[in-house]
Amino acid sequence: MARKKRAATNDPETTSHDEVRAARGAGRGAWKALDTASGLAAAMLAPRVSNLAWRAVTGRKPPSNTRHPELSTKEAVAWAAIGGATVQIVRTLVRRGAASYWVKSTGGLPPGMKAMTKPGRPPV
Repeated sequence: MARKKRAATNDPETTSHDEVRAARGAGRGAWKALDTASGLAAAMLAPRVSNLAWRAVTGRKPPSNTRHPELSTKEAVAWAAIGGATVQIVRTLVRRGAASYWVKSTGGLPPGMKAMTKPGRPPV
């Protein structure tokens, strides 16, 4: 009969210190990989979304060179604002999605992330 592997918990009576440390290390590595992958996905997706947002707002192609003298300052600043905001929004949504997936998959917060509320207090 195959021996079942015991789940690592923080209960010192049933789990050794080494088992807990190994489980935390494995989780930390998996979270780092997921977080890095979500950051890369956001970096690849953000310019496309920025371009689509610019086209939706102006009906034109986004400026390729904001330093060009024929481009108005107003348009260059608008492109910077729309592009920068869109990049941050995409990045936030993708990385929050990765964190939500982690919570749903493991039942706990990603390694290194602390709860925002104190126990016994409802979330804001």
